[in-house]
Amino acid sequence: MAGAKNHDYHILPPSIWPLFGAMSALVMAFGGIMWMHPDALPAGGGWVFLLGLAGVLFTFYSWWANVVAEAHAGDHTPVVQLHLRYGMILFIASEVMFFVGWFWAFFDFSLFPSALPPIDGLFPSKGVEVMNAFELPLLNTLILLCSGTTVTWAHHALIHGDRDGLIKGLWCTIILGAIFSCVQAYEYAHAPFDFGGNPYSSAFYMATGFHGFHVLVGTIFLIVNLVRAYKGHFTPRQHFGFEAAAWYWHFVDVVWLFLFVAIYVWGGWGAPIHGG
Repeated sequence: MAGAKNHDYHILPPSIWPLFGAMSALVMAFGGIMWMHPDALPAGGGWVFLLGLAGVLFTFYSWWANVVAEAHAGDHTPVVQLHLRYGMILFIASEVMFFVGWFWAFFDFSLFPSALPPIDGLFPSKGVEVMNAFELPLLNTLILLCSGTTVTWAHHALIHGDRDGLIKGLWCTIILGAIFSCVQAYEYAHAPFDFGGNPYSSAFYMATGFHGFHVLVGTIFLIVNLVRAYKGHFTPRQHFGFEAAAWYWHFVDVVWLFLFVAIYVWGGWGAPIHGG
């Protein structure tokens, strides 16, 4: 029969979300540019940016809701699930390379500091006080390590059909992720250096700030999975949505370990400690 399906792949029906998402991202970009250049461009850039952002968020929700519906309809065959895993692995690999760029910049600044003022061949620059790595940064490290344990507990419970353990593990992970973000916000508010002015502070805020953004994204990812767990969406045999969130969270944990050692411990070695 012509057009009959004789394979295990899922052929997607036509969707408006790729086009709608691209247009929303374009509106958001224009709004951001207008917002950052109020003297040269028309006013109202902030509202245009928020309009585009709303469109992007609506695209996320609608597109992923379609993916969830496809899973419940049985379209996610073993072959499709395997390729979804490949896609998530490649996404995490791209995120790894994103952080490689920040680490590269940080080690370039630290190992080869410029001889020009105000750096004068020193890293951190003269007069820059650093944070004590074994106070709030160490606390946040322990928090993230514990959250990696709780998300593994949730995954183990899901595989063994323990829905109560799945929900409790997700709740613990989400709470720990929220605590991490709050501690980091407190740390930023009391940091002894500003965003710019020297390579250490710029590299510090960009690297730890983008990691903090990833923690927020991962926390939202886990909250969505918690809602789906309450609705009974996951089974021991089919739960890629949860697996993807768990992989992402473990990636966030590992990156933080490298950030803690490289930026807080090694990067501030020998520099005066704020309040010390």
